[in-house]
This record gives sequence, C-alpha cells and structure tokens, in this order.
Amino acid sequence: MASRQRLTAKFVATVKEPGAYGDGGHGSHGLILRVREAKGGGVTKSWVQRLIINGRPTHIGLGPTWLVSSAEARELALDNHRTVRRGGDPRRGAGIPTFAEAVEQVIAMHSAGWKEGGRTAEAWRTQLATHAALLADKKVDRITPADVLGVLEPIWLTLPEIARKQRRRISSVMKWAIAQGYRIDNPAGDALAAALPRQNGGTHHPAIPAERVAAVIAAVHASGAWQGTKLAFEFLALTACRSGEVRFATWPEIDHKTRVWTIPARRTKTATEHRVPLSDAALRVLRQAEDIADGSGLIFPSLTGRPQNDSTLSKLLREMDAGMVPHGLRSSFRSWAAESTDYPWEIAEMALGHTVGTKVERAYLRTDLFEKRVRLMRDWADFLTRRTHTTPKS
Repeated sequence: MASRQRLTAKFVATVKEPGAYGDGGHGSHGLILRVREAKGGGVTKSWVQRLIINGRPTHIGLGPTWLVSSAEARELALDNHRTVRRGGDPRRGAGIPTFAEAVEQVIAMHSAGWKEGGRTAEAWRTQLATHAALLADKKVDRITPADVLGVLEPIWLTLPEIARKQRRRISSVMKWAIAQGYRIDNPAGDALAAALPRQNGGTHHPAIPAERVAAVIAAVHASGAWQGTKLAFEFLALTACRSGEVRFATWPEIDHKTRVWTIPARRTKTATEHRVPLSDAALRVLRQAEDIADGSGLIFPSLTGRPQNDSTLSKLLREMDAGMVPHGLRSSFRSWAAESTDYPWEIAEMALGHTVGTKVERAYLRTDLFEKRVRLMRDWADFLTRRTHTTPKS
C-alpha cells in the first residue's frame, strides 16, 4: 500500500527512501510515486497509477520522473481516470512501449556492461530528458525520421558532440525496438544523415589561450549563474580535470590535510585512480563550496541536489560568447605547460590524467610523479590568479 505523502515537485526531487508514495484524495486519481533501489547505488523513480478497470485493480506505468513531471503525471492520471469513467481502457496499445519506457529497457540491458558505479545510465537519462523530451511519450513504432530530426536539428551545429551522442542513443533505442518486433526501420539511422547539415571541424574542443582563462573565470563569477556552477567552473580550471570528474566530485574524495583530491577509478576515463594536488586557490574554492552543501555529498550540486548537467557549463559559456567549451580548459592548461614552463611533458600528461608511455614503459614507471605535479598545479593556479612563487622548479 502506498504511504500518504503530498507529491509535490520538491518531495519528488528529494525523496531517497525506496517505497510507494501516494497523496490520496479524489484529486490524485490513484497516482503513485514508486521509488526503487538502483543497480550500482541510488534510486530510480517512476509514476504509476492505480485504477479499477472492469472491476479489477490495475496498475498502469506513466513513465520515469526524469521525463514526466509531477504536474504532467497528474494530468495523465486525470485523462486515464476520465477514459475509465467513459468505459474505455487507457491500456489500449500499451503493449508497445513509449520511447521513455524503451530507454529504461535499453539502459537495463546494457548497464551490466557499463563501468560499475559509473554515471552512464544517468547521462543517458539526463541528456535524453534535456534534448529528446519530444520523443518521450511517443510509442516507439510511431517515431519518424522527422521526429528525430526535430530533436537533433536545434543542437546539431551548436552542440555537435552532444547531438552526435543523442543520435547514437536514439539509434540504440530504435534498434532495440526493431529487435523486439515493434518496428522494421531505424529513423535515426543512415538515412537521417542526408537531412542533417555538415558539422564543421574535427574532434578538437574549442579552447582559448591560457592568458584569457583568468578573465573567463572572472566573467563566470560575475554572471547570474548558480553559485555551484560558478565554483565548479573555477575548480575545473584550477585542476585541469574532466568536467564529469568535477561535476560528480564528492566530499569524501577530498583530503584537506594532505591537500589531495582522489578521483576513484570508476569515475576516470582511464579506469585508474587519479590523485589531484590541490593548490591554495583550489582549497579556497572548496571552502566556498561548503556554503552550498546540501547533504547530497556532492561538492558542486545543482539547485535540485543532483549532479549538474554536462550542458550547463557549455550553455553558460556559449551565452557569454567565451569562445570555448569546458573541456577546452584542459587544452589551455596543456598549451601553457608546454610553452611557459620547463616541466617535462610526462608531468603535464599525468596532471591531465592521461596514460603515459607504452605498456612496457608503464610497467617500469611505478610513480605518478605526484610531488612534481604539486608544483606544476601550484604554478598553474598562480598563473590564473596572477600571483608568483619564488620557489624554483625541480
């Protein structure tokens, strides 16, 4: 039986205890929020409606909360209730899943092969909710190439990397639908390519000269963005790490005493633990981040307490006309290290979390050159904050 709880947007966003929740009353029309433990930690949340159809209690899935808001769920529940009162059955055609339901099936099918404890499933849900919401409620057999084009065209040139990922994910869902016998073609397949404009450039991430990074940091702080976004961007610049490593960073990963941020292997691209030296400036950012701690454990949470979306920083930089993307900070750092310092290349590469040397060379190189990287990251922070150290490099 569902626990009584007013299903407000805030409650839906913050509840973490597995269970079934319904707010009762005639206005709810049997709407239930179902919270379940997720594989790899955390919870999944979905809407279910309990109705009496042909004299029998029946539960109908209305979709996951990442795609269906509480207001939309209530509207769907009301429509289903009216259908039943007219003698109809809202399950008609329910044998064919919606795109949102198919996404969950595909995630469940592939999750066993994804990195344990990783964020791949969450990235699927978040990005599809952001950029493919138009498909969510459509039955998979009703999705056309025009529908997919409507999703991709607005971001194809402005967010090319995200757009390509979206196309691949939509294509995976459509291939699953073909395998299940729900359709015979893939509306996100090769035929769609002819309708999409050519994306200029290669795979390089837009970056700016290192001399301009400090000005962009200042501009971000002067913007109207959420404080967590501002601090995440500055921390991203100071550590030269990947966006996902910063967005999903948690407080237990930080050791203030040794001034080290340890990124676990499950969250690094190389699947190996990465130690990041923390400069004075980076520690200052962390102290400021303590003011927005919300109990989620995330250092830079979003306003909803979830990890920040990977497009949030990109959108902010684009609106500021900064001429770069978040990942471009790593290019700025690497160019600075190569042109303005006398640190060996392998130290800069290790600072970026790259794998250095051949397999044989790595077998003999049993150090991460941490102490040298401490000095490198301190000098980078000084460069960004326009301060100078007199300690000689070694």
